Amino acid sequence: MAGRAATARRPRVLALPLVRAIPAWAWLTGLVAVSTVVRYGLGRRIVAPWIFVDELIYSELAKSFADGGRFLVRDHATAAYGIVYPVLIAPAWALFAAVPDAYAAAKAINALVMSLAAVPAYLLARRLLGPGLSLLAAVLTVSVPSMVYTGVLMTENAFYPLFLCAALALVLWLERPTPVRTLLLLGLCGVAFLTRAQAIALVPAVLTAPLLLAGRAAWRRYRLLYVLVGAGALLVVVVQAARGASPLGVLGAYQVASERHFEVSDVSRWFLYHVAELDLSLGILPFAALIVLAGLGRRLPYPARVFVAAAVPLAFWLVLEVAAFASVESLRIEERNMFYVAPLFLIALLVWIDQGLPRPPGLVAAAAIVAAVLPGVLPYHTLINLNAVSDTLAILPVWSLHPSPFTLDELPAVVMLGSAAAALVLYFCPRRYALALPALVLLYFVASYKPVEGKHRAAALGALFAGITNPHRDWIDRAVGRDADVVAIWSGNTERQVIWENEIFNRSVGTVYDLAPRFSAGVAETSVSLDRRTGLLLAGGRSVRARYALADGSVALQGSVVARDVHKGVLLYRVDGALRQVSRVEGLYPQDTWSGPSVTYTRLACGGGVLTVLLQSDPGLFERAQTVTASVRGRRVARVQVEPVGTRVLRVPLEASGGTCVARFEISPTAIPAVVTGGKSQDARVLGIHFNRFSYAPPG
Repeated sequence: MAGRAATARRPRVLALPLVRAIPAWAWLTGLVAVSTVVRYGLGRRIVAPWIFVDELIYSELAKSFADGGRFLVRDHATAAYGIVYPVLIAPAWALFAAVPDAYAAAKAINALVMSLAAVPAYLLARRLLGPGLSLLAAVLTVSVPSMVYTGVLMTENAFYPLFLCAALALVLWLERPTPVRTLLLLGLCGVAFLTRAQAIALVPAVLTAPLLLAGRAAWRRYRLLYVLVGAGALLVVVVQAARGASPLGVLGAYQVASERHFEVSDVSRWFLYHVAELDLSLGILPFAALIVLAGLGRRLPYPARVFVAAAVPLAFWLVLEVAAFASVESLRIEERNMFYVAPLFLIALLVWIDQGLPRPPGLVAAAAIVAAVLPGVLPYHTLINLNAVSDTLAILPVWSLHPSPFTLDELPAVVMLGSAAAALVLYFCPRRYALALPALVLLYFVASYKPVEGKHRAAALGALFAGITNPHRDWIDRAVGRDADVVAIWSGNTERQVIWENEIFNRSVGTVYDLAPRFSAGVAETSVSLDRRTGLLLAGGRSVRARYALADGSVALQGSVVARDVHKGVLLYRVDGALRQVSRVEGLYPQDTWSGPSVTYTRLACGGGVLTVLLQSDPGLFERAQTVTASVRGRRVARVQVEPVGTRVLRVPLEASGGTCVARFEISPTAIPAVVTGGKSQDARVLGIHFNRFSYAPPG
């Protein structure tokens, strides 16, 4: 028996020296490689861009940089966005001609770049921890649910590792503020700013960190950086003044938000919400650990004090910045803009473990209570909505508990119970089981990832289906060639994704013309008007000319159809000249397929034929079938009943009068969502039915 036990122990005894014999750099390299492969595989499940217009902008910037070394959006030069991320993913568009292949390659780059965050996280942890715990910090860093952003074309992929590099440089500089380290810190802050203007929050963090560490002595010891930052700020003011621009102009696309009026009460409230959500996203334990380390102060070894002096201002200023913008712009919690600080809290937990879990009773109790109570202040009723899918990931696992097994009213109590349990574990965990704490955090991350990834995948599938239903996402390039010049016409009568997805996946789609109000904030579009007599589309009083044009069925153009997306009712025309609209639809709400009580279809240069429309009701508004009646020249020519669930096709024979065909549709009954839902919906429009597609066939 003893011999068998010794034999069983022998492999484990032999394995430990083998594990320890592998150098840390090899483990770290393996971690980055494994993370890259896993994240790429998961990223491929995100089938199309869905965070608009951000992904459109960065795909355009990357594509234009790959083509000619310029930063263009819809062929218009721009300096309003960060350039580092587009440069990183531009090789995907340079290497692959087919955009679906380039899109996949860009996500491979995302997976590698974001996984590289493990390296600065490891090096940062090594300033105060051994190799084992530092590798654990790296593992936790690439396990946060926000790694799901490797599946989107967003700057988060580049900013995550760069932010950690800046944090590492800050710690190195606080330890020894040599000129080289000072310039390294400022340089990394600059690169981070060129990635996301949000990195401006690094400036106050860098300026206040020395004060937390050295007090008044910081002004003397760290004076070189203070002088350089002051000189840099003065230079920005002078240069911008010489250009006749605001100093805030350096923020690019974020300048408008920075010039808004901020209310202290609103910023404070949103700051509390963001801190609470950050606490929840971390799984309570790391948040409490950083509070404990900050409270221990000078009782910590000097390397740990340096780390705390860097981590606290980095987290504070970044979260404050995000909360301030949220209070006037998005009015939602923007975890997407603050998850970069997560590794600082994760390292804090490991530092606390490395110090032997010191537990001054009052301090640890206060930290545990604060960390447990904070998630209870979140307004879950307003946070659980579609905005959370892209921006507030920690809410998604909570959302997955509703409606089964918990009601919406029960969710706050469920979260509070979980938070309280985590706080009790923190307070009572024996020292010999200390590593159970990061293990629990890792399990929390893994459990949270499934609902997060599921929501992202569903959103991507929905966006793709809303924009393209053809088997090939690059169907336009396949029809006319990638070097063709295709303009897109926005009518306002279809989903926005019809334009966005097609221009992302097809190199040939360039200029976008708006017949309806602008629909892509911050992106170049050209407004056009319709000459109702001739049907010509005019921009600045002159007719618009193109070789190919993409339009939905409500904007039938003169020309030959060379390809179509049948289910979306989108057609690709060969025009070879002035754009002339031969039909128009009136009675649909802007940027919607919903009609009012009546709809009128007019076709110019018409000799008759058949108009086919695809109709769809809504079971949320109608309990019985709706009737749609079509009239031509004052006579009823067709009628169909549309049940609340499903679609129906209505075919209308057209008759010409003076070279024009007109069909009028009457819908009954109609509904007002605000009335039907008892005020749950704020939509006060009178809604008829969805006109999903218009198709015209000439006589014969």
